Amino acid sequence: MAKLFSARCVAQLVGRHSECGLLDRLIDAVRAGESRALVLRGEPGVGKTALLDYLVDHASGCVMARAAGVQSEMELAFSGVHQLCAPHLDHLDRLPAPQRDALRVALGLSAGSAPDRFLVGLAVLGLLSEVAEQRPLICVVDDEQWLDRASTQVLAFVARRLRAESVGVVFAARRPSDELAGIPELVVEGLAEGDARRVLDSVLTGPLDVQVRDRIVAETRGNPLALLELPRGLTPAQLAGGFFAGAAPLSGRIEESFRRRLQALPAETRRLLLVAAAEPVGDPLLVWRAAERLGIGAAAATPAAQAGLLEFGTRVLFRHPLVRSVAYRSARVQDRRDVHRALAECADAGRDPDRRAWHGAQAAAGPDEHVAEELERSAARAQARGGLAAAAAFLERAATLTPEPTRRAQRLLAAARTKRDVGALDAALGLLVGVEAGPPDGARTAEVEYLRGQIALMQRRGTDAARLILRAARRLDALDADLARETYLEALGTAMWAGDLDDTGSVLEAAKATRAAAPGPEPPRVVDVLLDAFALRLTEGYTAAAPALTRALELALAPSGADDDRRLWLTSLRAGAITALELWDAESAHALAVRLVQSARDTGAVARLQFALNTLAWTHLVAGELTTAAEMIEEDRVIAEATGNPLLGNAQVTLAAWRGREAPASELIEATLLESTEHGLGRTVDFATYASAVLYNGLGRYGAARDAAWQAFKHDQLGYGPFVVPELAEAASRTGDTGVVRAALEWLSERTRVTPTHWALGIEARIRALLSEGEAAERFYRESIAHLGRTRARAQLARGHLLYGEWLRSERRRIDARAQLRIAHDLLDAMGIEAFAERARRELAATGETARKRTVETSVQLTAQEALIARLARDGLSNPEIGARLFISARTVKYHLSKVFSKLDITSRSQLDRVLPSDPGSIAPH
Repeated sequence: MAKLFSARCVAQLVGRHSECGLLDRLIDAVRAGESRALVLRGEPGVGKTALLDYLVDHASGCVMARAAGVQSEMELAFSGVHQLCAPHLDHLDRLPAPQRDALRVALGLSAGSAPDRFLVGLAVLGLLSEVAEQRPLICVVDDEQWLDRASTQVLAFVARRLRAESVGVVFAARRPSDELAGIPELVVEGLAEGDARRVLDSVLTGPLDVQVRDRIVAETRGNPLALLELPRGLTPAQLAGGFFAGAAPLSGRIEESFRRRLQALPAETRRLLLVAAAEPVGDPLLVWRAAERLGIGAAAATPAAQAGLLEFGTRVLFRHPLVRSVAYRSARVQDRRDVHRALAECADAGRDPDRRAWHGAQAAAGPDEHVAEELERSAARAQARGGLAAAAAFLERAATLTPEPTRRAQRLLAAARTKRDVGALDAALGLLVGVEAGPPDGARTAEVEYLRGQIALMQRRGTDAARLILRAARRLDALDADLARETYLEALGTAMWAGDLDDTGSVLEAAKATRAAAPGPEPPRVVDVLLDAFALRLTEGYTAAAPALTRALELALAPSGADDDRRLWLTSLRAGAITALELWDAESAHALAVRLVQSARDTGAVARLQFALNTLAWTHLVAGELTTAAEMIEEDRVIAEATGNPLLGNAQVTLAAWRGREAPASELIEATLLESTEHGLGRTVDFATYASAVLYNGLGRYGAARDAAWQAFKHDQLGYGPFVVPELAEAASRTGDTGVVRAALEWLSERTRVTPTHWALGIEARIRALLSEGEAAERFYRESIAHLGRTRARAQLARGHLLYGEWLRSERRRIDARAQLRIAHDLLDAMGIEAFAERARRELAATGETARKRTVETSVQLTAQEALIARLARDGLSNPEIGARLFISARTVKYHLSKVFSKLDITSRSQLDRVLPSDPGSIAPH
């Protein structure tokens, strides 16, 4: 705030000893090389800005960066980031190229494709870290509630990812946005009674009755601005006459005080205040050009300055945001339009076309296609810079001003799409109602249904989503056969994910509708082959679908050609991975997962990366590579924390089950079951019950394992067979439920007859062994181990040795049993599959041999994030590359590595390979 208002700042700091002490400690921590983030929350006038001024004034030796939200600028993407970063753009060249380019595009400094907002966040984090390399940096953001959403998201991301950069970020807000949730908060309350009296006494012009003074203090609740402003211009008699009485909110009474002071000003001065209030940047040249166009002379500024309401300097500054608000809202509607028109006419169309367009929109009294077109162009520019929230606002306003009904519906649909992309789901649904009110159009109606389905899926309403997307696909049948088939595949995938807890109606409905759809093009695309294969599998069974599934997998694994990214994602992840598992092909499932992770990394698609990492983690679990799987899960957690997206959790639940630690695994499984059941996500429910079966088989609680596995088995979810069938057969054989074991064998034998992979043949031979005796059983056990030894399914290979050893011991062949149990124990123990390893240890003990427990690796001394950083460094990634992957600065990576080196008693990265061995038998982690 300008020096004009410094007296108010001093007054407001009366009684702020504890608040100032907290800010002093924050400054000390930043000077000492630490990072801090803080949110000051409080009602208007309580003194948040004064505390920020205190922070700035006392942070000697620190670089200061300031930004402030302006209500009328909320729709201009990255305007807050620009305020904060503009003075430091000379450090841009030190950032990695992808981050540097993303930030340049976001700030409008260069053209390019729309940057991912998390890449922009990483760039800002890196930029601030570079500034702090020279001197500690403190960033101050006032009126955060009025910051544009893109800036809020980026700065909140930065605040959460600060670790060891010598950077402090302090926000002030009346009611902080949801993005700031979880950041440490200081609630700024009103002054204590004695301090409030001191502030009130400082502005009274004469003596005041003690009871009246006490009432004023009580009714203002110690709000410093109210104590300073409400008595202005009132005589003691007026104060005593009960001016403060009434139930109006305090902010409303402060506004009324400002309104009285504005009304006392000359009319021309009030018009000048309106021009300044309507111009969000505080550009004095633009304000004066617009004022001149409106016939307002320079003398109009003097009364406003004398009243302490407005100051013209390098920027136009109001006494308080409430003054701006009152000056704008108390004006007549026509006066506001005239002012916006003048500002639009005076704005530089080449340098600032978006503000010009926005002012033009505010000036419009009714539909105006010319203004709507300008807003549409502004939306395109905002979208190109990654400012989706701003683009949505421009498009919505453009639609409102569009006179032609069809064009209006198109712009509303575009606005709804963009609202969906920024997560404003309810707002998007509201806009779709307006789209439907437009002229009839089949393609537009189909897209409305599709968008509603996508929103339902994002809201975790799986069954509704499948129904809506299927309806969209049916509408597209006669309009665009290729797009219809892509939409059918998405509907089918969504229906499978919902997985109807009570029946398979929606899945079968989607499959039957797909079979009835128009045929695909020739030659068929991967989308078409996958769609036909899935529809066949769900309607005609496995045998009929096997050739199509095999062909679909071949196409999914082929190098991507002309397919765009959306189709690559759709086919490879949602369908390709399921297809590989449905065919019991562990190697192809892993190859697809690796490709998907790389694709998501290359495009910066962090939400997709979460799904891809979970898929890759599953393939590592199949291989018994629990340490590598844990790295994937930790990276998923890091992304969830950085983005605010939910942790996916499927792989985490499975990892816990395979580790076999009952208490934490049971807690995770129960939480997943409850949440998935609540949201109707049947596929996730079945995966959690499978995890229960793994856990209970490891613990030797075979009845519970059988019941859990049977629940998942009878739903026959596509791609779940390789996980569920081994658990069901083992548990049922131990409980004597031969009929269940035979059901599992019959189910699997249908698959091995048409797709005899080593994984499927290995599990089939195991089940036959469980049903056999004598030489036949031994032959099947050996056959199973031989097949599994040729696959990535090394966890099942280790368990095959365990089952064979247990059978040999039951046959009283102790020497032979020891050999198999020793192999099983060593494999399972090295993999970290603890409960099954303990089973093998107990069996070995029964044969007279003692197995040594695995020595705990030094890596357990590290936190999960330290272990992940250490392994990435071991694999050759640089500090900036690790930082980009984990959403932290290179300086924080360096800090964590120094702790890793200290804990592991090493001095260089080259030694990490010695102290952090890979998973037993694993390939290099991806």
